Parts: sequence; C-alpha cells; structure tokens
Amino acid sequence: MRDSSTGHTGSTGSTARPSRRTVLAATAGVTTALAAGTSAYADSHDDRRLRALISRMTLEEKVGQLFVMRVYGHSATEPDQADIDANLKEIGVRTAEELIAKYRVGGIIYFALAHNTRDPHQIAALSNGIQQASLAQPRGLPVLISTDQEHGIVARVGKPATLLPGAMALGAGGSRQDARAAGRISGTELHALGIRQDYAPVADVNVNPANPVIGVRSFGADPDAVAGLVAAQVKGYQGAGVAATAKHFPGHGDTAVDSHYGFPVITHSREVWETLDATPFRAAIRAGIDSIMTAHIMVPALDDSGDPATLSPTILTGILRGELGYDGLVVTDSLGMEGVRTKYGDDRVPVLALKAGVDQLLNPPSLDVAWNAVLKAVQDGELTEARLEESILRVLRLKSKLGLLRDPYVTDAGVDRAVGTAGHLRAADRIAERTTTLLVNEDGLLPLSRRRSPRVLVVGADPASPSGSDGPPTAVLARALTELGFTASALSTGTAPSAATIARAVTAAGEADAVVVGTYNVSASSSQKTLVAQLRSTGVPVIAVAIRNPYDVAQLPDVQAFVAAYSWTDVELRAAARVIAGRAEPRGELPVPVQRADDPTRVLYPVGYGLRY
Repeated sequence: MRDSSTGHTGSTGSTARPSRRTVLAATAGVTTALAAGTSAYADSHDDRRLRALISRMTLEEKVGQLFVMRVYGHSATEPDQADIDANLKEIGVRTAEELIAKYRVGGIIYFALAHNTRDPHQIAALSNGIQQASLAQPRGLPVLISTDQEHGIVARVGKPATLLPGAMALGAGGSRQDARAAGRISGTELHALGIRQDYAPVADVNVNPANPVIGVRSFGADPDAVAGLVAAQVKGYQGAGVAATAKHFPGHGDTAVDSHYGFPVITHSREVWETLDATPFRAAIRAGIDSIMTAHIMVPALDDSGDPATLSPTILTGILRGELGYDGLVVTDSLGMEGVRTKYGDDRVPVLALKAGVDQLLNPPSLDVAWNAVLKAVQDGELTEARLEESILRVLRLKSKLGLLRDPYVTDAGVDRAVGTAGHLRAADRIAERTTTLLVNEDGLLPLSRRRSPRVLVVGADPASPSGSDGPPTAVLARALTELGFTASALSTGTAPSAATIARAVTAAGEADAVVVGTYNVSASSSQKTLVAQLRSTGVPVIAVAIRNPYDVAQLPDVQAFVAAYSWTDVELRAAARVIAGRAEPRGELPVPVQRADDPTRVLYPVGYGLRY
C-alpha cells in the first residue's frame, strides 16, 4: 500500500469508551513529569510540560513517535485472518496492538484497502482500540490517526459518511464559503471517528492537463483562487478539531509523471515558483495550517542537488521554514512511493528526510528497515537525539492542540450525532449543485425535456468508487434521471470500449430519445471518442458528462452538450443529473483552461467559462 477494536469491543464494532479514570490510569507513568493537582495533560500548550514527556522517553520510543504507519484490519486486536497475514508479511506483527507495542509508533494512517474503514462505528472502535493499546504501554501516549479524505476522487471513508465534491469541483463553484463548509463537515465527521489528521487540502496548482496524479484533486490553475480555497478549507477542517495538511510542497501541479511510480522534475524558474506554486502554501501558513506534506519531486530551481524535495534541507529547512516562516509539523508523502526511492535505499530515506527537516515519516515500505535505520543513525552520531526531540515536540504540540493528550477516545453517540447526518448530506448536495459546469449546449438541448425526450440511455465509463461505497456512475446517473421523471437505463461501456461494445450501445440508442455518455480522461486515441462519434451518427441527441477531467471536451468537438462533473462520486453525478434535467441551474465555471486538442498553445475554453440556461 503505497500512499499515503479493542479488547473490549472484539469484532462487534461497539465503541466501548474507557472512563476518565481509565484514561488517567493508563497515563499514570507520565503524571510525575507534569504539574501536580490537575489531570496528566493539563496546560496542553506548555512546551515545558511536553519536553518533560520527551525527557522520560527511551531512545526507541523517540524514534517511534516520528513514524506514521499503515496496519491492516478492522480491529486493533482481532482483525480477520487475511489482515493478520498481510500484517505479518509487510510489518512483522499480527495486529495494530502489536505494531504499537513493538515500534511505539506516533501515528497510524487508515486505508479502505487495509479494511480500516468499513463503517463509522467500526472505525470509531478501531480508533479507540489503537488509543487504548498505546496508552497501555509504559509512558504511553495517544496516537495521531490520519487518513487521505480529500473527497472527490480520493476518499478513504465512504458511506454512510458524507461524501463531498472534490477540490476541482469546489474550484468550479468558486465559493470560499462552500469550501470552508465542506472542510467543516468532513472534519466534524472525521473527528467523531477518531481521525484527527487529514491529508487535505491539496495546495498544488494544476497547470498541466496531462498531470496524471493531481488533476481534479487540485482546486484549479489560478494560484490566487487556489490559495483562497485552500485557506478556507484549512479553517473548515481545523475549526472542527482536525489537523489539515496542505500538500504537496513545494508544488506538484506541473508534472506529467506520477511520483508514485516515477521521479517527477518540475522545471519552473524560481520566479514562477514564487508566483505560482508557493502562493497557496503561503495562504495555508497564514491560515494557521497544522501540517504540510512534502512532495517526492525535484525542483532544480530550488535545489539543484538532484534530491527529491522530501530529502532537501534547502527546500524544507531553508525555504519552507526559513523563507516562508513555517514552524508547524512537516510530514512526508508515503515513503513507499517510487519518487523518493529512486536515488537512495529505504534505509537512507528516513534518515535523510529527518536531516532535511521532516517531522513525521509516513508509511515506509518496511517499517523495520526504516525504524532501525533512524535508531542506528542516532547511535552512530549521524542524527542527534536533540534533532529527534525537535520533531517530537512538534508532534506532541499537535496532539496537545487536538485534545488527544486530554482524552483521545470517541463514542457511539458522537458518531451518531456527527456522521452522515441529514443536514450534512443536504449541504453536500447543495454545494455540488453549485459546481456543475456546462461547456457546450448546441441549440438549447439542455435542459432536457421530459416531454420531448422521455427515454434516456446512459452509457460510459464505470471506474471503481474512490471510497468503495458508491457508484457505478452509469447506474447512478440513470437512477437520478429516473427519479427526475425520465425513463432511464444504463449500459456500462468502460474506459476503452471495444467495437462490439460500441455496437451494442448504438443499437440501444435506437430505442432512446437522448443519450448521456460518461467520459473519463479521453485521449486522442481513446475509443471513447469512437463511441461518442457513432452515437452521434444515429441522430439521437448526445450529452457528454466528464466524470473526471474537464479536458475531455477538447477531444469531443461534435458533442451537442457537455457537462463537467469533476468526479464520479454520487453527490457530483446527482448534481449533474439535476442540471441536465433543468432542476438546477449550471453555475460552475472552469477553474482550469482547456486547450485545443489540435493546437495546445491555443485556449478553447478559458478559466471562468461556463454557460447558463
């Protein structure tokens, strides 16, 4: 897994919450180091008290505080056998409880693929189990639990939690108020689940349409607009008690290489970086961002050593901390990604990251190798304990700010009050409705008339659900249109439809009054173009809905109507259906320019373009 439960609960999912007495008893080992007469973690912003905690740690415990690690299983103590096997293979432990006991990790990251996020009450129980396991250790401290809940195309927690429009959709909406509200809703729900650090928002400015890893995860191509939305989301998340994380510093928006699988090089000049890439990060810092994530990219204009930014003292200590004045927590992107492993071995990467100025080491491919490498670096004098303590202090400051040092536990009642509430779901729909963007509408085809076009065929791509809990897109669109009064049917044709599949779609179109085609990253050679062209040749009106990148419109010049939804999650698809049916006005405006397919130097649709009814 490259990217970024308790003994009381077993596998039932109940979040049996230890009493206040139990919390204090579990931390009795550090009470002497803190002030007498109050709870063990009183005066949580007092660095003197946090340093007292650090002074009592063994070297091994100090090393552990710097790591944030994945672990498989829905329970901290009783995961399924398949997850036990995965843990033994990848980490050398059976459970989260054993992971904490062996390595004393300061953080754990949740993934849907690791079966950490099955349902809200299970997630809360897992979080409580992790906290109880950590506090049961000598000098035990709460764990900072994190995840990637960007929304849109990256979401680890799915339904019945609220799923919101992603960054580029919010960029199309252009409302800082909506961006802040989305952050507040997401933060409120994560907090109730025991997740107190979210690796969001994305602060990258997406100026490269071919960017394979950022794209619609970015708010857009205008650095000032992106900056405003980033700052709004920071305030939303952090106002809900969850640490926001601006990523990926120093800016991953202009690359054609995915750092999960290669080593991108950003060729911006220092001047371009200052005005483009740095702007949203400066805004995040002004907004009081709790953490910033590094990028595994090389930016020669900032550091010509050939090292990735994650391992660059010039970039992290010199620029981020020195020039930008940031003194919060710095976390790496996943250390299992190829971009940070190209030049150095897995034993050198964590050591070099700490020397560069990193505080948290996220998800190394082998925790044993990374943990022991840091330990050895201290024992050999390459790293000092004082350097580790500098980062541990930042980690503890954040844990203290988030209230983890007072009480890290969550409750079933808190989950029920916060997660997937009717108010949150309604707000998500309203926000999504303000993001849908209409780019083409020949002869006023939209809004589609139920009287003239009652039968609608929905075809197109059905990529897997980002959260594993909604979709498939063609079925969602068909169901939404049916609920709006049409008779709609769905036919999945995929991202690369074959000639036989296209023929089936054309035959089905003969029984329809209109066809909606969900497009997904259409390229010049994509057979999705052939699908649209052959559907168009039937004479039946064709409406394209880009369910990921809005750039698809440049490859489909003959389509009669084109709607950008920016993601294939249900909330955005339902909003697109309401716009198609005329139940909602198209209010979104492009947050990125779309270049012509035949001449990328010319703009087909500029930033701010969007039609209205």
